[in-house]
Amino acid sequence: MEKFVLDTNLFFNFQSGIGLGKNPEELIKNLSQIIKKLKNKALFFMPPKAVDEFLSFFENKEESFVKKFLSLLLIKSPEIDKISFSARVFYKLINEIRQRSYRGLNIGEEEIEKAGKLMLGLGKLEKKEFQMKIGEIIKNFRDRYRKATRAGFLDSLTDLEMIVLAKEQDGYLVSSDEGVLIWGRIFGVKELAPSFFEEKLRLLLQE
Repeated sequence: MEKFVLDTNLFFNFQSGIGLGKNPEELIKNLSQIIKKLKNKALFFMPPKAVDEFLSFFENKEESFVKKFLSLLLIKSPEIDKISFSARVFYKLINEIRQRSYRGLNIGEEEIEKAGKLMLGLGKLEKKEFQMKIGEIIKNFRDRYRKATRAGFLDSLTDLEMIVLAKEQDGYLVSSDEGVLIWGRIFGVKELAPSFFEEKLRLLLQE
């Protein structure tokens, strides 16, 4: 019995190459049909936090295709008290957090310096003028800070929950999120890129 832990981005990131639909509704309906056909060959998991994230993309959470899809999944939290990981993982995690925090601090200092230089010699500005001048620096700071601290990293409990659940179930972690995949490898879980996920499903249907 194959097992798959599904990330929310599969349904809304159409650059991932999953190829099961042209929009979220079509993709969800097609995947629902496949899951039904594979009920004796595969199990599909999603942790509760990922389900909440998935539902947040829909204005009407009672849409029949959404409810049908979720009814076909095993919605499960990992049993975190029963699973263990090598201490090496946590050494790497803490070191990564420290390095990213330091990079974020440096970026903050650089952007503050830019703002100070921008304001020099401008005298007293009206509120609107000030906001226009400083707005670009704030935007640049947010973009740089996000890349330095979040890109390629676990930035939510949902990410960690998917990895731990995949480890617990010895299932494939199916995601297009770079950070989730990088840390999934560190935690030692099986992975499946969205484009290969489609092919894996087709092979299972042919068996």
